[in-house]
Amino acid sequence: MDNFRHYVEFIARLIEALGIVIIFIGSFFFIFQYIWFFIIRNQLRPFIKLRRDLGKAILLGLEVLVAADIVATVSTKPTMENVMVLAAIVLIRTFLSFSLEIEMDRKFPWQASKEEKERR
Repeated sequence: MDNFRHYVEFIARLIEALGIVIIFIGSFFFIFQYIWFFIIRNQLRPFIKLRRDLGKAILLGLEVLVAADIVATVSTKPTMENVMVLAAIVLIRTFLSFSLEIEMDRKFPWQASKEEKERR
C-alpha cells in the first residue's frame, strides 16, 4: 500500500507540473503572438484578444491544478483536515476560474450570448 501511495503522489506531482507548464507556455505563446503581430507585422491586435487568450490558458491550467489537488488528497490519509484543505483550494480555484470566465465572456455563464438570444 505504501508503494501505491508513492506512485499516486508522483502522478499528482506530474499533473501539477503539467498545470504549471500549461499556464507558462500558454502565457508565453500568447504574449509572444501579441508582440509578433504588433512589432514585426505592424498589425494592431486588440489587447482584449490577448487578455482573452491569456485567460483561456490560465483557466485550463487551473482546471489541471484542481485535478492534481484531488489526486494528491486521495493519496494521503483522508482526514477531515485534508478534506477541508482540499475544499478550500478547490473553492479558491473555482472562484478564480469563475471570475476569469466572466471577465473573458463579459457575461455570467448561465446567461445566453447575443447569438443565442437572436436564434430564439
